[in-house]
Amino acid sequence: MKIIAYGVLTDERPLLESAFHESFSGSRPLRCLDLDLDRYTAPTAAGYEIVLSSVNDTLDAEVLRTLADGGTLMISQRSTGYDNIDLHTAEELALTVARVSSYSPYSVAEFAWALALAVNRRIVRAHEFDFRLKGLLGRDFHGRTVGVLGTGKIGTVFARIATVLPSTPPGGHLPKGPAGPNPGTVRPVPRPAFGGPMGIRPGVPRPGTDPGRTA
Repeated sequence: MKIIAYGVLTDERPLLESAFHESFSGSRPLRCLDLDLDRYTAPTAAGYEIVLSSVNDTLDAEVLRTLADGGTLMISQRSTGYDNIDLHTAEELALTVARVSSYSPYSVAEFAWALALAVNRRIVRAHEFDFRLKGLLGRDFHGRTVGVLGTGKIGTVFARIATVLPSTPPGGHLPKGPAGPNPGTVRPVPRPAFGGPMGIRPGVPRPGTDPGRTA
Protein backbone atom coordinates (compact mmCIF):
# COMPACT_ATOMS: atom_id res chain seq x y z
CA MET A 1 0.00 0.00 0.00
CA LYS A 2 1.43 3.35 -1.08
CA ILE A 3 0.74 6.59 0.78
CA ILE A 4 1.29 10.17 -0.33
CA ALA A 5 0.96 13.36 1.74
CA TYR A 6 0.27 16.84 0.33
CA GLY A 7 0.97 20.29 1.72
CA VAL A 8 3.58 18.94 4.13
CA LEU A 9 5.33 21.72 6.06
CA THR A 10 9.05 21.64 6.75
CA ASP A 11 8.59 21.08 10.49
CA GLU A 12 5.80 18.56 9.85
CA ARG A 13 7.78 16.20 7.63
CA PRO A 14 10.05 14.65 10.31
CA LEU A 15 7.04 14.09 12.57
CA LEU A 16 5.14 12.25 9.85
CA GLU A 17 8.15 10.20 8.80
CA SER A 18 8.94 9.28 12.42
CA ALA A 19 5.33 8.27 13.11
CA PHE A 20 5.24 6.06 10.00
CA HIS A 21 8.55 4.45 10.85
CA GLU A 22 7.43 3.62 14.40
CA SER A 23 4.02 2.35 13.29
CA PHE A 24 4.98 0.37 10.19
CA SER A 25 8.74 -0.24 10.57
CA GLY A 26 9.31 0.96 7.05
CA SER A 27 6.82 -1.46 5.50
CA ARG A 28 4.54 1.39 4.39
CA PRO A 29 6.58 4.01 2.49
CA LEU A 30 5.39 7.60 2.75
CA ARG A 31 5.96 10.22 0.06
CA CYS A 32 5.78 13.81 1.36
CA LEU A 33 5.13 16.71 -1.00
CA ASP A 34 5.01 20.41 -0.20
CA LEU A 35 2.52 20.84 -3.05
CA ASP A 36 -1.08 21.66 -2.26
CA LEU A 37 -3.54 19.16 -3.68
CA ASP A 38 -5.79 20.61 -6.39
CA ARG A 39 -6.97 19.92 -9.93
CA TYR A 40 -3.46 20.47 -11.31
CA THR A 41 -1.53 18.32 -8.82
CA ALA A 42 -4.10 15.53 -8.34
CA PRO A 43 -2.60 13.37 -11.16
CA THR A 44 0.58 13.00 -9.05
CA ALA A 45 -1.43 10.78 -6.68
CA ALA A 46 -1.91 8.09 -9.33
CA GLY A 47 -0.96 4.71 -7.90
CA TYR A 48 -1.26 5.80 -4.26
CA GLU A 49 -4.05 4.09 -2.34
CA ILE A 50 -4.05 6.59 0.53
CA VAL A 51 -3.81 10.37 0.30
CA LEU A 52 -2.96 12.45 3.37
CA SER A 53 -4.47 15.87 2.76
CA SER A 54 -4.17 19.19 4.57
CA VAL A 55 -6.79 21.82 5.30
CA ASN A 56 -5.38 23.97 2.47
CA ASP A 57 -5.97 21.31 -0.18
CA THR A 58 -8.90 21.40 -2.58
CA LEU A 59 -10.79 18.12 -2.71
CA ASP A 60 -13.80 19.03 -4.82
CA ALA A 61 -15.66 16.67 -7.14
CA GLU A 62 -13.15 17.05 -9.97
CA VAL A 63 -10.14 16.31 -7.75
CA LEU A 64 -11.85 13.37 -6.05
CA ARG A 65 -12.70 11.78 -9.40
CA THR A 66 -9.10 12.18 -10.52
CA LEU A 67 -7.91 10.52 -7.32
CA ALA A 68 -10.38 7.65 -7.65
CA ASP A 69 -9.41 7.09 -11.28
CA GLY A 70 -5.79 6.90 -10.18
CA GLY A 71 -6.48 4.19 -7.63
CA THR A 72 -6.93 6.17 -4.42
CA LEU A 73 -9.12 4.38 -1.88
CA MET A 74 -8.83 6.59 1.20
CA ILE A 75 -8.34 10.25 2.07
CA SER A 76 -7.02 11.06 5.53
CA GLN A 77 -7.24 14.74 6.44
CA ARG A 78 -4.55 16.04 8.81
CA SER A 79 -6.94 18.44 10.56
CA THR A 80 -10.31 18.42 12.28
CA GLY A 81 -11.85 20.61 9.59
CA TYR A 82 -13.22 18.96 6.46
CA ASP A 83 -15.09 21.74 4.66
CA ASN A 84 -12.61 21.47 1.78
CA ILE A 85 -13.76 17.91 0.99
CA ASP A 86 -16.82 17.16 -1.15
CA LEU A 87 -18.21 14.38 1.03
CA HIS A 88 -21.15 13.63 -1.27
CA THR A 89 -18.85 12.93 -4.21
CA ALA A 90 -16.51 10.94 -1.97
CA GLU A 91 -19.43 8.73 -0.97
CA GLU A 92 -20.44 8.25 -4.60
CA LEU A 93 -16.91 7.18 -5.45
CA ALA A 94 -16.71 4.86 -2.40
CA LEU A 95 -13.75 6.84 -1.04
CA THR A 96 -13.14 6.47 2.68
CA VAL A 97 -12.61 9.83 4.37
CA ALA A 98 -10.98 10.21 7.79
CA ARG A 99 -9.84 13.23 9.82
CA VAL A 100 -8.20 14.21 13.09
CA SER A 101 -10.80 13.71 15.82
CA SER A 102 -9.71 16.66 17.97
CA TYR A 103 -6.95 19.10 18.79
CA SER A 104 -5.59 20.05 22.18
CA PRO A 105 -7.94 22.88 23.24
CA TYR A 106 -5.05 24.36 25.21
CA SER A 107 -2.84 24.76 22.15
CA VAL A 108 -5.52 26.69 20.23
CA ALA A 109 -6.66 28.80 23.20
CA GLU A 110 -3.11 29.69 24.21
CA PHE A 111 -2.22 30.60 20.64
CA ALA A 112 -5.32 32.82 20.44
CA TRP A 113 -4.23 34.64 23.59
CA ALA A 114 -0.67 34.95 22.26
CA LEU A 115 -2.06 36.66 19.16
CA ALA A 116 -4.32 38.91 21.24
CA LEU A 117 -1.47 40.06 23.47
CA ALA A 118 0.86 40.53 20.51
CA VAL A 119 -1.69 42.70 18.70
CA ASN A 120 -2.58 44.69 21.80
CA ARG A 121 1.07 45.50 22.54
CA ARG A 122 1.97 45.75 18.84
CA ILE A 123 4.71 43.18 19.29
CA VAL A 124 4.12 41.89 15.76
CA ARG A 125 6.08 44.87 14.44
CA ALA A 126 9.23 43.27 15.85
CA HIS A 127 8.88 40.63 13.11
CA GLU A 128 10.28 43.29 10.79
CA PHE A 129 13.24 43.79 13.18
CA ASP A 130 11.83 47.14 14.29
CA PHE A 131 12.40 47.20 18.05
CA ARG A 132 11.88 50.92 18.64
CA LEU A 133 9.63 51.70 21.60
CA LYS A 134 7.78 54.40 19.68
CA GLY A 135 4.37 53.12 18.61
CA LEU A 136 4.31 50.19 21.04
CA LEU A 137 1.75 51.81 23.33
CA GLY A 138 -0.99 49.31 24.20
CA ARG A 139 -3.75 48.86 26.74
CA ASP A 140 -3.96 46.72 29.85
CA PHE A 141 -6.25 43.72 29.59
CA HIS A 142 -6.37 43.84 33.39
CA GLY A 143 -9.87 44.81 34.48
CA ARG A 144 -11.30 44.76 30.95
CA THR A 145 -14.20 42.64 29.75
CA VAL A 146 -13.39 39.74 27.45
CA GLY A 147 -16.14 38.40 25.20
CA VAL A 148 -15.96 34.67 24.51
CA LEU A 149 -18.44 33.80 21.78
CA GLY A 150 -18.63 30.02 21.70
CA THR A 151 -17.79 28.20 24.93
CA GLY A 152 -16.95 24.70 23.84
CA LYS A 153 -13.66 23.07 24.83
CA ILE A 154 -11.50 25.80 23.27
CA GLY A 155 -13.70 28.69 24.39
CA THR A 156 -13.77 27.37 27.95
CA VAL A 157 -9.98 27.16 28.13
CA PHE A 158 -9.74 30.64 26.58
CA ALA A 159 -12.05 31.95 29.31
CA ARG A 160 -10.01 30.25 32.04
CA ILE A 161 -6.90 32.02 30.80
CA ALA A 162 -8.82 35.32 30.90
CA THR A 163 -9.47 34.84 34.62
CA VAL A 164 -5.73 34.81 35.27
CA LEU A 165 -5.12 38.27 33.79
CA PRO A 166 -7.49 39.03 35.66
CA SER A 167 -10.26 40.29 33.42
CA THR A 168 -13.97 39.57 33.31
CA PRO A 169 -14.95 37.02 30.64
CA PRO A 170 -18.69 36.79 29.95
CA GLY A 171 -19.51 33.50 28.30
CA GLY A 172 -22.25 31.10 27.36
CA HIS A 173 -22.95 27.77 29.06
CA LEU A 174 -19.63 27.00 30.71
CA PRO A 175 -18.87 23.59 32.21
CA LYS A 176 -18.82 23.42 35.99
CA GLY A 177 -16.00 21.99 38.01
CA PRO A 178 -12.25 21.75 37.33
CA ALA A 179 -12.70 21.90 33.54
CA GLY A 180 -14.49 25.24 33.63
CA PRO A 181 -13.48 28.75 34.65
CA ASN A 182 -14.00 30.15 38.12
CA PRO A 183 -17.80 30.76 38.29
CA GLY A 184 -17.18 33.90 40.32
CA THR A 185 -15.50 35.62 37.41
CA VAL A 186 -17.59 34.34 34.50
CA ARG A 187 -21.13 35.38 33.71
CA PRO A 188 -23.27 34.16 30.81
CA VAL A 189 -24.67 36.91 28.61
CA PRO A 190 -27.14 36.87 25.70
CA ARG A 191 -25.69 37.17 22.21
CA PRO A 192 -26.87 40.81 21.69
CA ALA A 193 -24.74 41.82 24.70
CA PHE A 194 -21.67 41.32 22.54
CA GLY A 195 -22.47 44.63 20.90
CA GLY A 196 -21.21 46.40 24.02
CA PRO A 197 -17.64 47.43 24.79
CA MET A 198 -15.23 44.52 25.10
CA GLY A 199 -11.49 44.20 24.97
CA ILE A 200 -11.43 41.16 22.69
CA ARG A 201 -13.90 38.92 20.85
CA PRO A 202 -12.58 35.56 19.60
CA GLY A 203 -14.24 34.38 16.38
CA VAL A 204 -16.38 31.27 16.07
CA PRO A 205 -15.36 28.50 13.62
CA ARG A 206 -17.97 27.42 11.09
CA PRO A 207 -19.23 23.83 11.40
CA GLY A 208 -16.83 21.41 9.75
CA THR A 209 -13.94 23.88 9.71
CA ASP A 210 -10.61 23.88 11.48
CA PRO A 211 -11.08 25.29 15.01
CA GLY A 212 -8.01 27.40 14.42
CA ARG A 213 -9.71 29.15 11.51
CA THR A 214 -12.36 31.67 12.46
CA ALA A 215 -15.32 32.77 10.39
